[in-house]
Amino acid sequence: MLKAIRNFFEQHIADRTDKGDRTPEQRASLAAAALLVEVVRSDDHIAERERAAMLESVRRKFGLDPAESEQLLALAESEAHDAHDLYQFTAQINAAFPAKRKARLIEELWRVAYADEMLHRYEEHLIRRVADLLHVPHSSFIAAKLRVQAALGR
Repeated sequence: MLKAIRNFFEQHIADRTDKGDRTPEQRASLAAAALLVEVVRSDDHIAERERAAMLESVRRKFGLDPAESEQLLALAESEAHDAHDLYQFTAQINAAFPAKRKARLIEELWRVAYADEMLHRYEEHLIRRVADLLHVPHSSFIAAKLRVQAALGR
């Protein structure tokens, strides 16, 4: 699995970044995509709108075309399916993302959770756990939620 992920990033993302040591960034990016998958899977029902929101988030965050986004999402889904806990994802993100990028990730998680126009308690619980593991302050967690709600007209 890791070889497939590494190959994907080398083929589609590595040449689009200017950083010399891209491996931690690549792992953190895949971990972020896997967390998006985890939010969508948390209520045991994946609505088409949620899947579309995940794809849009992946495209926006990584500048991928639709086919590349689908491929990355498939890798993230596989990675999330094999995951035993959230720590393996959040540790990668903590090692590579600054605080502002972590807060933006929390906002993306909220956006995906609200994509089906319903916030399930398991989705909210998962986002809260991720925010805690990423050391995102509660005020940033709530601000991200309110920004997404405002954007949706709630």
